[in-house]
Amino acid sequence: MNVYDFDETIYRGDSTVDFFRYCLLHHPAMAVTLPNTAVQFGRYFAKRQSKTRTKEEMYKFLRCIGDTPRVVEQFWKSHISNIKPLYLENLREKNDVVISASPEFLVKPACVLLGIPVVMASRVDPYTGRYQGKNCWGDEKVQRFYEAFGEGARIDKFYSDSLSDAPLARIADEAWIIRGSKLVPWNVWEHQHGKKKLWSETR
Repeated sequence: MNVYDFDETIYRGDSTVDFFRYCLLHHPAMAVTLPNTAVQFGRYFAKRQSKTRTKEEMYKFLRCIGDTPRVVEQFWKSHISNIKPLYLENLREKNDVVISASPEFLVKPACVLLGIPVVMASRVDPYTGRYQGKNCWGDEKVQRFYEAFGEGARIDKFYSDSLSDAPLARIADEAWIIRGSKLVPWNVWEHQHGKKKLWSETR
């Protein structure tokens, strides 16, 4: 099986950021949450709180938009075109798996439209923004993969835009970095960029 990250891998951009902007445009009442969001990201950048806590605070905007599944459906009508041609024309396989740190309520509907049968993402309540479990990031992605396919299962080909997905790359027979529309062998990219410090899930 082939496994893919979602944002900046098969989707051009960050779907969570795009959804946030979409909601701000179509549901301006959520602007009331912006000051708190700015404060929380300030704390994250200062390494004073975890990524999960910061994102959970940001997702409080969901409480202002009403029927989140309906809004997500409308969002994908205008944004499914952001799926990269590289995926649609060159990489797509019948039994693809997507594992993403973005919220499941947002990523899964897009994958249904694409015919991707298995989706693992962060379990976030679509109405309150509260996490239900861990952020699906780093080692947690491997844990979720093993829960679905069994301990010791292997990936044929893995694709991501980020070295933060190294835990999944390590259990793949082949691993590739996607930068825009280009494929770079994982080991080549890691050799060139692996010394850069990656922000961890916690402080």
